[in-house]
Amino acid sequence: MNLHEYQGKEILNSFGVEIQRGIVAQTADEAVEAAKKLTKETGTSWHVIKAQVHAGGRGKGGGVKLAKSLDDVKEIAGQIIGMNLITPQTSAEGKKVHQVLVAEDVYYPGDNEPEEYYMSVLLNRGSGKNMIMYSTEGGMDIEAVAEETPHLIFTEEIDPATGLLPFQARRIAFNLGLSGKSFKGMVKFVNSLYTAYIKSDSSLFEINPVLKTSDDRVIAVDAKVTLDDNALFRHKDYEALRDIREENPTEVEAKAVGLNYVDLDGNVGCMVNGAGLAMATMDLIKQAGGEPANFLDVGGTADAERVEAAFNLILKDPNVKAILVNIFGGIVRCDRVAQGIVDAYKNMGNIEVPIIVRLQGTNADIAKELIDNSGLDFHSAIEFQEAADKVQQLLS
Repeated sequence: MNLHEYQGKEILNSFGVEIQRGIVAQTADEAVEAAKKLTKETGTSWHVIKAQVHAGGRGKGGGVKLAKSLDDVKEIAGQIIGMNLITPQTSAEGKKVHQVLVAEDVYYPGDNEPEEYYMSVLLNRGSGKNMIMYSTEGGMDIEAVAEETPHLIFTEEIDPATGLLPFQARRIAFNLGLSGKSFKGMVKFVNSLYTAYIKSDSSLFEINPVLKTSDDRVIAVDAKVTLDDNALFRHKDYEALRDIREENPTEVEAKAVGLNYVDLDGNVGCMVNGAGLAMATMDLIKQAGGEPANFLDVGGTADAERVEAAFNLILKDPNVKAILVNIFGGIVRCDRVAQGIVDAYKNMGNIEVPIIVRLQGTNADIAKELIDNSGLDFHSAIEFQEAADKVQQLLS
């Protein structure tokens, strides 16, 4: 589950990470009041207005702007709230901005020049260990840094048996070229950040930039946080932070009816039972020259109601030109699935795209008879490759 910047910062701050302070606002007038309150609390006279959407690159799309007066705050907030923000991480239509974060200006003058760093905490699936990735090149796309200057990216892997050790936090601060007050500040920052990552059951914490201010404070200026959905039962307060306005509506609907669905960009709808078989099905569709339009795992109970819900989800995508149903009858009997498919088709009326059905496993022969004798517009297949080839034949 993805969080907004302000929500991620609240979690960080609750574990002792120093953050750029801010107040979220839904309207331009609320933004002005937030700016007034921040001025009283922090003394800041300039404010940063940040669009709150689940996408990176907001500054490039005009979603992050500096306001030097209250009039600027009102004008900029009014421009950003309600806009469709287009960034490298959104679709061509962009995402509608419903709220902004009014934040303090932390790039104030002082004895030293502010410096920006990149830092993230995530799981290294190759080693099975958590990893802190960091760089002196903060504020930039880390992908570009990795491609153009890979020697400027450092990693620190953490043994799950020991956790983050003191020397590792010190090594991070050293590699970032810090000393004195900022060195101690970074050590504290790293320890608190890793604690937040572990105790919040997150799968990603990305802070870009981590800022060393002109007076050597170390603070999080941004926060991209992804929580592990499987651990939300332990964090009911975090679960309440979910903003379904930022999520794909079809995926939200699928979750509500208990289906595992991920929207993709292709033209072949997939209905499969089991995540592994679903992945293999998508691979085979691509190998046959097609493009999967979705990942859809109907699970072990493929009755008529569940199949109908799955068909409806797939057909919401106007790009779908064919549907491949690929079910292995292990726990669930193939004849029951076949009957569910027939009943769902009849309940929905005429489905205008071709449906290829492959059922293998328990009672597969009975299932094939049900499909072939239904009198409905189905194309049955026995072999995996045969099913994928039929999809491509029907599309061409």
